[in-house]
Amino acid sequence: MKLVPDTSVVIDGRITTLIDTGEYNGAQIIIPEAVVAELEAQANQGREIGFSGLTELQELCKLAERGIISIEFYGERPTLEQVKLASGGEIDSLIRKVAITHGARFITSDVVQSEVAKAKGLDVLYLRPQVEDFTPLAIDQFFDEYTIAVYLKERAKPMVRRGTIGKTETFIARDTLCTEYELRSMAQEILERAKRDPDGFIEIEKRGVTVVQIGSMRISIARRPFSDGMEITAVRPIVDLSLQDYSQADIIIKILLSEKPGVLITGTPGCGKTTLAQAIATYLSDSGCIVKTMEQPREMQVPDQITQYTALDGSMVNTADVMLLVRPDYIIFDELRKNDDFDVFADLRLAGIGMVGILHAVSPLEALQRMAYRIDFSALSQVFGSLIYMKDGQIQHIYSTSFSMKIPEGADNEMHIRPVTTLSELQTGDVAFEIFKFGTETVVLPIAPVEEEEAPAYEPPQETGKGLEPEKAVVAVATVQNSEPQQSEDENENEDEDEESSTWEVTERDIQREIGRYSNGEILVEMLSATKAVVYIDDRDVPAAIGKGGKNIAAIVNKVGVGIDIRPASELAKKAKVAAASAPVEKEELNLGEGLQVRIDKKQLSIISSDNTGKIVDVFAGREYLFTATVNDSGEIHLAKNSTIAQEMLRRYNEGEPIRLKTV
Repeated sequence: MKLVPDTSVVIDGRITTLIDTGEYNGAQIIIPEAVVAELEAQANQGREIGFSGLTELQELCKLAERGIISIEFYGERPTLEQVKLASGGEIDSLIRKVAITHGARFITSDVVQSEVAKAKGLDVLYLRPQVEDFTPLAIDQFFDEYTIAVYLKERAKPMVRRGTIGKTETFIARDTLCTEYELRSMAQEILERAKRDPDGFIEIEKRGVTVVQIGSMRISIARRPFSDGMEITAVRPIVDLSLQDYSQADIIIKILLSEKPGVLITGTPGCGKTTLAQAIATYLSDSGCIVKTMEQPREMQVPDQITQYTALDGSMVNTADVMLLVRPDYIIFDELRKNDDFDVFADLRLAGIGMVGILHAVSPLEALQRMAYRIDFSALSQVFGSLIYMKDGQIQHIYSTSFSMKIPEGADNEMHIRPVTTLSELQTGDVAFEIFKFGTETVVLPIAPVEEEEAPAYEPPQETGKGLEPEKAVVAVATVQNSEPQQSEDENENEDEDEESSTWEVTERDIQREIGRYSNGEILVEMLSATKAVVYIDDRDVPAAIGKGGKNIAAIVNKVGVGIDIRPASELAKKAKVAAASAPVEKEELNLGEGLQVRIDKKQLSIISSDNTGKIVDVFAGREYLFTATVNDSGEIHLAKNSTIAQEMLRRYNEGEPIRLKTV
């Protein structure tokens, strides 16, 4: 019997399986050169299916050497033009032509190839995908109920990671080193299973790497040139929780059913983000909502009624176009990494679809920075109304977003009112982060919480005034009761001051180090509070430290987490002069000569000139005009002591310039 297999069957490895059953012993296997060329091209591109197919051909040659079958390679290699038209069926046509020429049975697992061959009048054996009776994979030997991941690499001992979310350990699975042949056999078996198993699919196929999803297990196969050796990594979830298993489930349900069902789940890899997203998807589906997922790879374990979509033609933008036609109530987006992912998430949310996104980040601050640099900060509160931070499988924080016009709390008081997006702790209402524009840069500023000091616990004294008269005993006890807590409060205050001082010193050093990249002169840092600082540097270095559009200073603010106001050192010198000029102000009266006197009290400065009562006068310091005022009926001009004009007049007087009045 003559058999002609096509490329799909050779890659599946099912020809050798049929021969091993004895059904085709003594058969003549004719391999079209087009099949060999196709497998060779795939292998040259680093695709695992190419190597899998070549391995199958080698097995057929071994069977031929043992006399079980005969094998023949026939036909011509496809031309460049035919390769370019492969997607249109040119190479498939070459393979069918070999079967027609030899009058052989044509074997395929490609349904389109099967139907075309039948239309051509060929004897076709269509091998349907195997959907049951799967034997365990070779890689399954490394898994037990506590194993999260398996790491296999040639010339290295196999490693496994066991434990639970947030607490894992890595162990050596065996002392024997993995060989390239062993890993190649595993890779071929994995690919064959992915093609046959209805719950299996190849997610990514690129030069040197293949990512396969089989059920709940995600398997990455890497080879040269992408990696320095053959490697297989298999990861699977070990925990399946419902939404009610979380302590803050009621809050999450309330968020999902609110008018702003945009939720962002963030945390480090392996902290339980996807597990929570699965629980949310299942809850929404069970509640009667239409739920879809957008994943690459598709690794979430959700009920069958939830359809899992991946990137269409390699782009989530195309998937989003389809989603707008499908019109689901909610979409679970796992995960946001590329710029297009953030754009798609925002677009779908603003279109009115409930969105739950997963974002890898070390902390909420990093998550907000990743979002704010890709989406306009003024729209963040519309894109996601809540942010959930996960750690060690538990919900650590839930923040709510809002948008308003205000002066940022963590910025200098001199900053003007501007649009600010605020993230607050949902349960306490405490502001945790503010996002606003500083020049052309977007700043994500953490706001330090104000911690309430706990009153020290009072411990009654051991002695109770024994041997004293009743009244004196009461006084003694009262004295002890009043003095001991006071002493404890003083100690606590001193400790808090020391701790605050130490923290500020560290922050000052961080600011000096960062500003020092742009200034070679002296850097003076004045900490106004835990979240505000004024920095004085050389006047010439101020533009460089601020950067174009505030880019440099915004980056420093994001890094140290403190609002910074850059000022020239000359301004500090001016302040010192003003302070020196204000020193004589403590005198109650100053005699300026020519019938002029200045009287200074706590809040007011008065210029006394009885000769100009009721007149409008110009006030000069030397030859320079200062201001114009009206002398009242008492012969006085009143100014606020701390006003700019009063301080300027005093400074000029202290520098020796005469103060005089000229009638208008």
